[in-house]
Amino acid sequence: MEAVGFDLDMTLIDSRPQTLGAFAALARESGVAIDPEQVDRRLGIKLEDELAYWFPEQQRAAAVATYRRHYLTMTAETVALPGAARALAAVRAAGCRVVVITAKHPLTAAPSLRAAGLSADEIFTQVHGEEKAAVLRTLTALAYVGDSPADVAAAVSAGTLAVGVATGSFGPAALYDAGADVVLDSLDSFPAWYGAAR
Repeated sequence: MEAVGFDLDMTLIDSRPQTLGAFAALARESGVAIDPEQVDRRLGIKLEDELAYWFPEQQRAAAVATYRRHYLTMTAETVALPGAARALAAVRAAGCRVVVITAKHPLTAAPSLRAAGLSADEIFTQVHGEEKAAVLRTLTALAYVGDSPADVAAAVSAGTLAVGVATGSFGPAALYDAGADVVLDSLDSFPAWYGAAR
C-alpha cells in the first residue's frame, strides 16, 4: 500500500509548549543557562543534537534522561495542529498509509500522537535529515510533509514530493529555498492539495 510520510513536531502536533517547558525544567535542575529562543529556532532536530549546544559530552546522557522525564509529564497536554486530523483522513480515504517519520524518541512520540487524538499506521522515530530520506526511500513514499528545511531536503533526497507546512519555526521562503514543491500555510489546506496532486 502506498504511503505518505509526515513529520511530527510542529507538523502534526504543537509540541512547542512541551519542548520549551522541558528545556526550562532541565535548565533549572541542571543550573545550565539554556536560551529558549535558540532552542525554538532549531525545533525538530534530535534531542541529543540540541543538547550538544548546551552540555559537554559527558553530561549529555543525564541531560537526556532529565529532559525526557519532564517532557513525559507534559505529553497529555499535546494538541494537534489545525488540519492535522483532516490531513491524515484524506490520505487514508485515498487508500494510502499514514507514516510518521520523526526525530522524536519512541517514549514520547506515540504518547504525543495519542494525546493529540491522532494515529499513524507506522511510526519511525529518532531519525533526522538524511536518515528520514532513507526511510522515505524504503517506503517509496508518495510525499513527505514537514515544517523544516531538513524535512524538505529529506524528501528531495528521497525523490518524493516535498510538502512544506509553515507551522513551525520556518517560513515559506526557507522551505521553498530547501526545495519544497509546495508550501502550505497549515494542514487545513492539505486535503485539497492532496486531492489535486493525486
